[in-house]
Amino acid sequence: MPMTEQATGAPHPQPRARNGGPSSASVEHLTGAQSLIRSLEEVGADTVFGLPGGCILPAYDPLMDSTRVRHILVRHEQGAGHAATGYAQATGKVGVCMVTSGPGATNLVTPIADAAMDSVPLVAITGQVASAAIGTDAFQEADICGITMPITKHNFLVTRAEDIAHTVAEAFHIASTGRPGPVLVDIAKDALQSKTTFSWPPTMDLPGYRPVTKPHAKQIREAAKLITQAKRPVLYVGGGVMKAGATAELKVLAELTGAPVTTTLMALGSFPDSHPLHVGMPGMHGSVTAVTALQKADLIVALGARFDDRVTGKLDSFAPYAKIVHADIDPAEIGKNRAADVPIVGDAREVIADLVQAVQAEHTEGNTGDYGAWWKDLNRWRETYPVGYDLPEDGSLSPQQVIQRIGELAPEGTIFAAGVGQHQMWASHFIQYEQPATWLNSGGAGTMGYAVPAAMGAKAGMPDRAVWAIDGDGCFQMTNQELTTCALNNIPIKVAIINNGALGMVRQWQTLFYNQRYSNTVLHSGADTDGNAAKGTRVPDFVKLSEAMGCYAIRCEDPADLDKVIAEANAINDRPVVIDFIVHEDAMVWPMVAAGTSNDEVMAARGVRPDFGDNEDD
Repeated sequence: MPMTEQATGAPHPQPRARNGGPSSASVEHLTGAQSLIRSLEEVGADTVFGLPGGCILPAYDPLMDSTRVRHILVRHEQGAGHAATGYAQATGKVGVCMVTSGPGATNLVTPIADAAMDSVPLVAITGQVASAAIGTDAFQEADICGITMPITKHNFLVTRAEDIAHTVAEAFHIASTGRPGPVLVDIAKDALQSKTTFSWPPTMDLPGYRPVTKPHAKQIREAAKLITQAKRPVLYVGGGVMKAGATAELKVLAELTGAPVTTTLMALGSFPDSHPLHVGMPGMHGSVTAVTALQKADLIVALGARFDDRVTGKLDSFAPYAKIVHADIDPAEIGKNRAADVPIVGDAREVIADLVQAVQAEHTEGNTGDYGAWWKDLNRWRETYPVGYDLPEDGSLSPQQVIQRIGELAPEGTIFAAGVGQHQMWASHFIQYEQPATWLNSGGAGTMGYAVPAAMGAKAGMPDRAVWAIDGDGCFQMTNQELTTCALNNIPIKVAIINNGALGMVRQWQTLFYNQRYSNTVLHSGADTDGNAAKGTRVPDFVKLSEAMGCYAIRCEDPADLDKVIAEANAINDRPVVIDFIVHEDAMVWPMVAAGTSNDEVMAARGVRPDFGDNEDD
């Protein structure tokens, strides 16, 4: 998104002339490349994921001498971007990746788009051809600023060495304030090679960038009144609550109001799964209770959420009885998909803290919500339609059981990263998330190949925490080369491959909507005429492949061995561990709202539509 006031929100220093600077700052004479590395040190970047090449090479020479910045050499630039994202999501700090021009930079497009969709603070540094050659189709030239303009919060093209320090400072500020997001800094090779002076801190010049963090008091009071007047309220919590560090405030607000809480895929862990007020995850594969609660609500309080299509289903049928309070740091999100009765622009932490005070004031005046009948309905749905699964009749491994046991046997505080597809949905349902920043996934973009490099980044940023990547056999084949990076850099992640021999989520749609015509979704060779993967065929053999990349690898096919192999993986911490779980190929993700349909048509299981009895037309 463009760098405007609408883009984000946090306090911002008043701009000063760039040559002003504090008089106490010492001035050094350095190259632009040295200035870049010094700037990264000064902004607190302790880890950079990258891959060198010609145009960024000048920066790699002073990087070798830095004692404050650790560089992790990836095997593919996409891995660098996803690793930086995983690092940022796990630590709350800005993730950093650095690659060269042309194909190096374009290989970052997917992780940059991923970070933009999920509001992840990321600074991507790319080399560029010499400034005189820009626009000439020089060797390994690509207009990466133009390419990424729609998917970055802002981007910079730097052609002068003296601009590097303040640009890096501005990039980190923009990436981390307001609505977080990716910022790209493209630096011409001659700017890196030229001489300049360096002083810190530089002065930032960002006219027009004044993100709003403090919510309007009148809107807060209106929201508090609606909360106490409602009969069927729902707190609809999105990833913005996590980004704002507002999870403690959220718990206070929920317990103060007694309203049910639903947490989106990006917000899992922001409110404890085990809390009695938590009714689950909403959306296409959300719990029946969460999906139905939003449909039947008379008030939805959306906090750092954006009413995306996976949550709303068919938009014009979504939550037909509900008034909407929508609080977001980004004004562009409010009213974009669903009109808000009470729009609130502000940082989620400040919004929720102010809401707590306003609701307390309502309570003091004797205005308290009566949600007894609402909870009677919610609890009935929760008891009647819990999220569950059946074990395969042939005695093979159930993918849901595998993921559930990984969660149950993992050390406390384990961070889980998931790829995209069936395994992602099962991991969202069958692992309990009690703490923030313990669930990392690609939500908005749905990027296959996210899990392994993101887990690597998370482990690099949080080395004392266990990190499990829950991946599918399709996703794993996109970015597994980063296991080599993990092995060589002492990053002992654990990877569970949920191997059903197919692109599972696509196969599920083919089963349900394409008359079981399995066109190009079987991943192993040797499929029979019905499209069933031949389990005896291992191409590739994930155990051998993982061992070749320096990992400890195990295959598990028997449910009797499940706990043993998970315990074995948890006990190994000197290298990456990969477990190839051979699971039943016909397992499906339920509940489900078919794409393009109303959330009223949620299916609890195949052929099972919930019966809401007398409350159907509340």
